[in-house]
Amino acid sequence: TEGVLFGELPTHVDERGSVMELFDPRWRWHAEPLVFAYSFTIHPGYVKGWNLHQHHEDRYCLLQGEMELVFYDPRPASATCGEVCKIILSEYNRRLVNVPRNVWHADHNIGNKDVVVVNFPTTAYDHANPDKLRLPIDSDLIPYKFSGARGY
Repeated sequence: TEGVLFGELPTHVDERGSVMELFDPRWRWHAEPLVFAYSFTIHPGYVKGWNLHQHHEDRYCLLQGEMELVFYDPRPASATCGEVCKIILSEYNRRLVNVPRNVWHADHNIGNKDVVVVNFPTTAYDHANPDKLRLPIDSDLIPYKFSGARGY
């Protein structure tokens, strides 16, 4: 999907365990500053989505589990307009990935334990006026189906 960026996350391992760096502006991975962060979980077999943000980008870092991040690009000026793209995020290959503005996306737990994700969106969440459009996961407006998944 046009506009998606990846950033490898340095992980330091020794006999005691590990330390993973989550975000460092010196990486220059994303042009917009870190202004807000939160965490979310998804139970095995569930989907959160379809969502679209008009004014901000999400920037995910998966900490635990395995998640299929699915994009559908409706942007007429985009080189990937009308395309579906799937990215697998895993605790075994951690990285940052952004969700561009005006791109539908859904998060599907494809593993056998809870997914834990930290999000560093480009704007703080506005509880009174959330920047979020929604569609049901079985919407006919998006040419993708989650086989046997539950959620909304």
